Amino acid sequence: MTYFESPAAAGADPCRGPAYHPVPAGVPSSERACRGQTDWAELGDVTVAEIASEAQARQARPPGGRVHPPRCFVHLMLEGEGIARQDGREALLRSGDFTLCDGTRHYEISCPQGSRMLVLGIPTAKLRRHIACPESLAAIAMRAASGVNGLMSGFLCTYWRDCRDSLDADSAERIAVAVLDLLGAAYAQVPRTHAERSSRGTAHRIRILNYIHAHLYDSDLTPARIAQACRITTRYLHYLFSDGEETVNRYILKRRLEACSQALFADSQRGRTVTAIAFDHGFNSATHFGRVFRAQFGMTPREYRARAAFAARSARRDAEAVVPAAAAC
Repeated sequence: MTYFESPAAAGADPCRGPAYHPVPAGVPSSERACRGQTDWAELGDVTVAEIASEAQARQARPPGGRVHPPRCFVHLMLEGEGIARQDGREALLRSGDFTLCDGTRHYEISCPQGSRMLVLGIPTAKLRRHIACPESLAAIAMRAASGVNGLMSGFLCTYWRDCRDSLDADSAERIAVAVLDLLGAAYAQVPRTHAERSSRGTAHRIRILNYIHAHLYDSDLTPARIAQACRITTRYLHYLFSDGEETVNRYILKRRLEACSQALFADSQRGRTVTAIAFDHGFNSATHFGRVFRAQFGMTPREYRARAAFAARSARRDAEAVVPAAAAC
């Protein structure tokens, strides 16, 4: 039996990668005793690791200090069976199934010898943009046999098998977006009762974030409107965000700016003006949009778009140069 335990179980701080297997240079590691094979890849700031372990392993306290950002881990079984435990729940995983664990709190993974597992390490703040309250969904078995779950599992396995070593940075980022979108779609199908088992505040936050993302591009999306739709007071709405890094308004603004930055980068939006893109994403003033965009990204929207276009042209030139060189060989 192979046994894995999260860093939080030993009082450790959150770390970038799963703490129960070897990691490459530059990724914080922990003290461990583990035999087996581990392969790594990165999709932007999302780490992916395949673990094929044959020995018993137990997590110990990492030698370094606190590492950021906090992460959630998606565990997908490639072969064999495994059990994930967190928050009093237990998920039995078979080939293709996956589950989510919060890396800032105690969780355990156990699996028979000969099993192989794919593990995604996702910054919690990034995951919240796709799953409103991931900590309330820990250790729920997501069966590969069902619709969106199967798409998520199959897409990730295909990436890992066929193209993990051949992606440039831009392609890797797009793959990460696709993975997170599928992951969000999969967990959107989880019965509401799972969310209702969490605390009252967590349940409210789930409803609030779901409402925000459903109406993110409405220019009249305000805390008062959100509170009214979710049947809470505006004061309580602000209170629910008080323990996080962002206020309600800042959360909405950052999500809109991120969406605009992706649109400015996209080839499909190249013919549209910056102002049109801004208005499509909930802004109603081009001057305000330009000011907050520059504050977030350190450049104007037009400078951002020009830099993205230059990077794309450079990448194409490099790719075209590789073809004749390969033919000459």
